[in-house]
Formats: sequence, structure tokens, C-alpha cells
Amino acid sequence: MRRPADLTAYGALVVAAVVWGGSIVGQKVALGSFSAVEVSVLRGLGALAILIPLWWWQEGGSVRISARDAGVFAALGLGVLGNHLLILFGLRYIGAAEAGVIIGASPAITAFLSSLLIRDLPFRSVAAGCAVSFAGVALVSGVGAEGVAGEQPWLGGTLVVLGLVSWALYTIGGQRSMERFSPLTVNWTTLLSAVVLQIPLLWTDQKMVVDGAASVSVGGWIALVYLIVFATALGQQAWLYGVRGIGPSRASIFGNLIPVSALLLSAVILGERIELRHLVGVVVIFAGVWMVTWQSARVSTRRSG
Repeated sequence: MRRPADLTAYGALVVAAVVWGGSIVGQKVALGSFSAVEVSVLRGLGALAILIPLWWWQEGGSVRISARDAGVFAALGLGVLGNHLLILFGLRYIGAAEAGVIIGASPAITAFLSSLLIRDLPFRSVAAGCAVSFAGVALVSGVGAEGVAGEQPWLGGTLVVLGLVSWALYTIGGQRSMERFSPLTVNWTTLLSAVVLQIPLLWTDQKMVVDGAASVSVGGWIALVYLIVFATALGQQAWLYGVRGIGPSRASIFGNLIPVSALLLSAVILGERIELRHLVGVVVIFAGVWMVTWQSARVSTRRSG
């Protein structure tokens, strides 16, 4: 497959990051009317209703997916499932502002796992930066953090981090698949796998199904539509397009935009307070990400020289 030009890939990643910052707030709003599994399944089904016809129109007649390819897509679907569900469950225990700041550590997590799994960077070059970013995560979700109704902020923060680990694994594995398939093909096939795997979980986590569709607020429907159209169909497609263009390590840096937009939107839409620990956490996490980026650039320069 032909790689996107760097400028186009950068633009796609910026769009994805900003949209996902808003999706943190959207998920928090949606959880007022839906259960976590309901949100995840409905956003997946809605996005598939957009992506599959688009895929069929653009390339359906020319793409051949073997049984082995389908198995790979199913495995990647676990990464999508983990990302969607773990972050949604995490948002039950922490605010959107906290979750948004923690998601700023996504570049460090991706670089950390990428260095271990595909060895695109030496582990020693990213270890220090990752440690600093994780310290920022601990600050935001640790002492003084208030979860929903005073619940468990450490649990919420841990679930969000695990959701980021799932997405990092998906990003790394997706790059290999996009050597043969388009981002659109990878997007809808992995999303379909994630939805199929989640449907049985609806029996264990219900809210709208029990209370009825009439119980869903207008804000809940708007949030769900945003998650379907922008966060899942558009955002995930833009992210994969950018990853194919510049690779997972460089692409992950654009995750820096997510906590900024999430913080601002959580304050404007949800009325959550932006506290000093949020701002300090952003600075510490960004410092770790900068260290990873700087060391990565040094390694790339030495290799090219």
C-alpha cells in the first residue's frame, strides 16, 4: 500500500487527537444514560454502519481477506475492545479531566511497548522518559484525587492506563497489517471483531436496556452520536491513516493534544474544576514524553548517520 505524505499523516493525527479529547467528555456524558458495555457496543455498531458501506464503495471489490488475515484482525480487535471498555469503566471512578490527563501518557506507553515488542528503539532510550510520564499518571490518579461519589481514583486511573496499553498494542499490530491492507480495511474489521466479542457482555452490564430508551437524556443521545461519528468512525480512521504514514512511535506523540482538549472541554461542558495537580500532571507527563521523543530522535540520527 502507498504511504500517505508526512504532512497529510500529521493532519490526520491532529484531527484524531483533538476528536479523542472530546470523546473523553462524550463518554462521561453517555455513562449517565447507558452502561459502559452499552456505550461501547452501540458506538461500534454505529461506526460500522458508516465504515462498511464506505469500504465497499472504495475498495470492496478488490480486497481479499484470508482466514489468517481474519485471525489477525480478530486479535487486533481485542486491543480495540480493551481500549473502549477499560476507559469507560475507568470513567466510573474518575472525572473526565483526570482521564484526559492520564491519556497524555499514551505516547510513552506506546514507545515503551514498541521498544520491547518490535525493537524499533532501544529500551534504554525510552525507559527514563516513560518512568517520568508514569510518575505524572500516579500524581493525577493518586493522593487527593476524587472519584465519582468519592469512589476509588486509583482503580479508575489503573483502568484507563490498561486501556492505553490495549491501544498501544493495537497501534503496533495495526502498523504491520497496514503494510498489506488500507487503514479503512483494518479499521472496520478490527472494530467488527471488538463488537462481536462484547455482545455477550451486555448480559452482565445493562442500564438503557433495563430502563428503556425513553430514559436516555438528549445529552446522552448527542454524546453517543459524537462517539459513533467522530471518536470511532472518523477518529480511529484518521489515526490509522497517520500511523501508516509515519509509524507508531512518531504518531504517538500527537497524543499530547488529547489531555489539553479533554481538560478544556471537561471544564466547559461538565463543569469539572481544573486543579493544580492536573496542570502539574500534564507538565510531568509531557516532560516524560519529550524525553522519549528526544532520545528517539538521537537514535534515529545515529542510525541514519
